[in-house]
Amino acid sequence: MTNLEQAVVVITGGARRVGLHCTRTLQRLGCQVHITYRSEHAEIDVLRAEGVVCHRVDFEDEDNFDAWLEYLRKEAPPLRALVHNASLWLPDSEPSTDFQTTIRRMNRIHCEAPYLMNMAAAERLRLGGNPLSDIVHITDYVIEKGSDHHIAYAASKAALDGMTRSFAKRFAPHIKVNSIAPSLLMFQADDDLEYRRKTLAKSALGVEPGPQVVVDALLFLLNNDYMTGRVIALDGGRNIR
Repeated sequence: MTNLEQAVVVITGGARRVGLHCTRTLQRLGCQVHITYRSEHAEIDVLRAEGVVCHRVDFEDEDNFDAWLEYLRKEAPPLRALVHNASLWLPDSEPSTDFQTTIRRMNRIHCEAPYLMNMAAAERLRLGGNPLSDIVHITDYVIEKGSDHHIAYAASKAALDGMTRSFAKRFAPHIKVNSIAPSLLMFQADDDLEYRRKTLAKSALGVEPGPQVVVDALLFLLNNDYMTGRVIALDGGRNIR
């Protein structure tokens, strides 16, 4: 297993749900974890007190995001990994939906921002490899099946998936680039029982796995020196239902 002690890992959206679980796990393994977050909340203060480096970055604020890119180019320490976890799930099925805004926001968060961060951080990643460094895109099972209610979301995540192979080619042999494509991981607290039942029935395994399965996949990628341009599907067997 690769020694991650003192390895610097950046996780976007690293203060909530799956991102938070990744942050805490990697920190326990000895990593110096940097996260991005969009808005202040109580967990940010807790993470800072625990030693996590927290950067407020709004991907949709040009000046703020440009400053983050400049940090990645010139000020960030050598990076062992960059994990693109930040995400926004907007529907495009309501009559009142502003479709232009929806597709622009989805592309910005899931495609344009990761593209620009990968380009900006490339040199810091080359310096931080041990011997290799990693970029990991968190995509979504929906890109395999499509969605009639979240078309813009699915399309933007598919673009992120496509970039996995292109960046793997561009950055080889020093930086590995892979993606993780999960389906249901964690229900929201307000999801009703009928919704939960129907959702669980969509997969062969029929369980709510929790965030650890993503952490396990992430650690596998960080520890595997012979995998790039590939996707780890975490869908509980939805493809065979």
